Amino acid sequence: MYHKTTTYRIFNVFNIGLLVLLSIMCIIPLIHVLAVSFSAKSAADANLVGLWPVQFSLEAYKKTINNPIFLHSIWVSVCRTVLGTGLTLLITFLAAYPLSKETSVFRSRNVYSWLFVFSMIFNGGLVPFYMVIQKIHLMDSFWVLVLPGAVNTFLVILMLNFFRGIPKEMEEAALIDGAGHFRTLFRIYLPISMPSIATIALFSMVFHWNSWFDGLLYLSHAKDYPLAAFLQTVIIQKDMSSMSMSPKEMELLSQTTVNAAQIFIGAAPILIVYPFLQKYFVKGMTLGSVKE
Repeated sequence: MYHKTTTYRIFNVFNIGLLVLLSIMCIIPLIHVLAVSFSAKSAADANLVGLWPVQFSLEAYKKTINNPIFLHSIWVSVCRTVLGTGLTLLITFLAAYPLSKETSVFRSRNVYSWLFVFSMIFNGGLVPFYMVIQKIHLMDSFWVLVLPGAVNTFLVILMLNFFRGIPKEMEEAALIDGAGHFRTLFRIYLPISMPSIATIALFSMVFHWNSWFDGLLYLSHAKDYPLAAFLQTVIIQKDMSSMSMSPKEMELLSQTTVNAAQIFIGAAPILIVYPFLQKYFVKGMTLGSVKE
């Protein structure tokens, strides 16, 4: 067998070593941020913190949790992620199901499929899109964070390829028993599509949670920003107006430790959710991709 050859074993060792190295490179920055967030002001300002906290302190987390604007931005991001992911899943299901049919069943399938692909490759650009958002009165609205990204062509294509891998006999049996297309979709297709659903949900969740540019572009007030946009203004633009500190707090806190605490809190939800979806992720990416 090929996996018993010397060449394959050398490749396997090299591959594992490379993946371990890449994993360490990804984990070390996160550990460093966590260590800085738990360190004292003097150590953080002097860049003395490595991978372990220096002079352990919880002051940065106390300040972060007591900041109402930060807490509100988390709430906005949670609502956006939940509603945005749910809406994306629903639209993806409803679009992928008919597009997965053969042309003998859905004659216009190829036309609609090419329209989806065309929209994925070409778009009107930022300025026309901004004008559309203005015309439909979504500016300074929570829904401007949810509706524009509700339809993701890549996810639709991923889902329709998975649906096409489901045996036609299952759908035919459901239709013979009197089930309509909606009932077939929600009672037959979706229950056996969990790997693909988990993959799509993870993509959508990461997109909504990490998206920051739309908040800065379409929202006028910092109090309405999602978490990613709030962190961008505080950490990248150095706008500290929403992180006012009293003289006493300035003696105990470093802006570096506060920023590190905010970054780690912002990354924590995705880090917590991902392990529960990981077992479906690779399977969902590959199922339906190969046809015999």
